[in-house]
Amino acid sequence: MSDIALRTAQPSDLDSILRIERLVFSDPWSPESFAPEFTDSYSWFRVAEIDGEVAGYVVARIVAQQGEIANIAVHPSRHGTGLGGTLLDAAIVAAAAAECEAVWLEVRVSNAPAQRLYASRRFEEIGRRRNYYREPLEDALVLRRAGSSSASVPA
Repeated sequence: MSDIALRTAQPSDLDSILRIERLVFSDPWSPESFAPEFTDSYSWFRVAEIDGEVAGYVVARIVAQQGEIANIAVHPSRHGTGLGGTLLDAAIVAAAAAECEAVWLEVRVSNAPAQRLYASRRFEEIGRRRNYYREPLEDALVLRRAGSSSASVPA
């Protein structure tokens, strides 16, 4: 894979982000959902560029020593390349730097590839949100990664 450049997301990236969002998710975030993530002080929003093109992104929120992975996606042409892990690891490291006690996320019960990625980063299932996702209606698994030590993030 070509070199990956992680950088802070900019409003000028929104078209590329939305393109990926719509390819990956059946119920994508709207432009209005992304807008505050560019400016809110609690938001940690990064894109991954490969060969000058946005290939993925992660939206994390860090509030009161808690981290949340609110959205993470990789262009389908880059699935299976490790880019999702790179984005996730960067968010975990950011949470560690902010001294977060835990990192949380939700994932569709049917999204086995994402669940495997999260398990490889020591996320554990702690609950379920019934009918959390729409289109199609589906439960979400609530996952938590205790502690945020970056020392245990795979290289």
